[in-house]
Amino acid sequence: MSELVVRRLLIDLETPLPRHWCAGDPFRTAFFNALSMSFPVGEQFFIDSVRNGLKALPSELQDQYKAEVQGFIGQEATHRRVHGLFNKHLEKQGLVNDWAPRAEKNMQLLAGTNPRHALAITAANEHFTAILAEWMLRNHDMLDGCEPRLKTMWLWHCAEESEHKNTAFDVYTALGGSHEWRIKWFRRITFVFLADTLRQTVNNLYHDGTLWQWRTWKSAAGFLFGQRGLVRQTFKPWRDYLRIDFHPNQQASDLSSRWLASNTSAYTPVAAAA
Repeated sequence: MSELVVRRLLIDLETPLPRHWCAGDPFRTAFFNALSMSFPVGEQFFIDSVRNGLKALPSELQDQYKAEVQGFIGQEATHRRVHGLFNKHLEKQGLVNDWAPRAEKNMQLLAGTNPRHALAITAANEHFTAILAEWMLRNHDMLDGCEPRLKTMWLWHCAEESEHKNTAFDVYTALGGSHEWRIKWFRRITFVFLADTLRQTVNNLYHDGTLWQWRTWKSAAGFLFGQRGLVRQTFKPWRDYLRIDFHPNQQASDLSSRWLASNTSAYTPVAAAA
């Protein structure tokens, strides 16, 4: 079990943001914007799936996981709120969020199903966010030159994703979730997540007017497949999830705790959600 602290981020998300806030780079800006567009809907799904999974556990196990689940819910609810504020700026810039309504429609298909399915989906998504978070915390200098408020926002989010990466996985396991279904959903979510990320990123670039610029795709190649590229450095930790003996703690590091300890002025602890 993990002790999860809920933190309120102390940055200004009211003042307008630069259109290419990520160091003037259209591709990286569009990519991170795409991820943010999915978060409010996605985080709510994760909250609901873990909460419902906890309720389905025997009472003695509920007592064991209750505090951790409350911390998870509090952190994810805060992420949902912060990215909701950020996404309002994207709307004002003329970007169109196609990912969120499509995700909401897909999630409705799970209504009334065994809570283990939603937990397996959540655990798969949490693995994606955890390996992305680890990559960003390790390569935080790639955000140098970005709008400082947003660099702080992304690294704070990454630090907390690393903190709670066990929760959905552990509740799924405690509920008797099988390795077979964990992997089935992971393979499906891999395809859906990558397809939706690419689709929304291209959508953002189209509305930005930078889709067909050479510098856009030159940046994409380096960002994704370069020496420290996202795909290049996250493929092995992605693949590790397929092992029957996998647990998220096996990919733990101190990068999250180090960032949080070094940036206490960026947030304040608050009470966890019930």
